[in-house]
Amino acid sequence: MSSHSRSAAEHTRSGLLRPGFAGRLLVAQALVLMTGAMTTWFVATALGPGIFHEHLAQAGVEHTPVETQHVEEAFGSALLISIGLALIATVAAALIASWHFSRRVKRSIDTVAAAASAIAAGRHGARVPDPGLGAEFEDLAATYNALAERLETVETTRRRMLSDLGHEMRTPLSTIRAHLEAIEDGVLSFDENTLLVIRAHTRRLERLTDDVAAVSRAEEGNLDIRPVPVEAVALARAAVTTAQDRYAAKGVQLDLLDELGPERVMVDPDRMAQVMSNLLDNALRHTDSPGSVRVICRPVDKWVELVVIDTGEGIAAEHVGHLFDRFYRVDTARDRDHGGSGIGLSIARALIEAQGGGISVASAGMHRGAEFTVRLPGLGR
Repeated sequence: MSSHSRSAAEHTRSGLLRPGFAGRLLVAQALVLMTGAMTTWFVATALGPGIFHEHLAQAGVEHTPVETQHVEEAFGSALLISIGLALIATVAAALIASWHFSRRVKRSIDTVAAAASAIAAGRHGARVPDPGLGAEFEDLAATYNALAERLETVETTRRRMLSDLGHEMRTPLSTIRAHLEAIEDGVLSFDENTLLVIRAHTRRLERLTDDVAAVSRAEEGNLDIRPVPVEAVALARAAVTTAQDRYAAKGVQLDLLDELGPERVMVDPDRMAQVMSNLLDNALRHTDSPGSVRVICRPVDKWVELVVIDTGEGIAAEHVGHLFDRFYRVDTARDRDHGGSGIGLSIARALIEAQGGGISVASAGMHRGAEFTVRLPGLGR
């Protein structure tokens, strides 16, 4: 028997030996009700006859001792019978209500336990409905569901990452293996060209592992974000300056348009440099000479927008909604030739959202360029 099965069996035996929460709650409520009933009975029998005798004397009606005794006994009997019946009815009604409430609590606990067992077994879609027992139970269900959703997201990320890695690593590994086998068979010689091919695909695997690790940390909220107030245009200017040589080498014009002024944002400068670098590299990859790319800094209400507009290939409508998906490519063959992993935009989105902003893309269609907009909450000047 496996350790999990033994643990489940031991838990079941212990559950049979010990009363459950609902049973204990019902017993506790019954004891409280019985204590209240006994107290009421004792107080009524101890004080009722004396009070009645005093009021009878104040009434000024003369009775023989036998009549007085009979009247008091009649009062005592009526008092005890009426209180006794009232207490029996009260206790019975209270026990029924307590039993019903205890059953509802037990069902809610069983639901949570079943959902937890399902998640432990790998079924991360299990959720707990609101039991309708008050705000506390509603908060408990909401908190549990948030935890389950978080676990499901992490598990989905893990599975997708493994699948993506297997898919993305296949091509460079196959190329490296093919070259090594060709060298072993004497078809290729181990010269400088062969070494360059193997080294290039090795570097591609290194970039891939770094990219996957970065986007996984970002999507799971494990990034080290250190926001500070900084002028938004300074972020754009630094990114443009860094990318200028690459653009010049390809013959693509890169310009910065400042419509913002000294508007500040609360961001991590290093993370924003990574975002802008990804966007500018993506624009350069899809824009040929003599095309151009513009970076525009502009205010929109209480937000600051950094917009990267290119005159390149453009994006078909069916691809726009998937551009930020991990490993998604509009043109698979072209992107593979350029060494892209299809993950840069996913990293950019995760980094922006981790800093309280958003990112979007728009395109008028193929061969009509694309526009990527980063929106960040402004701090004023």
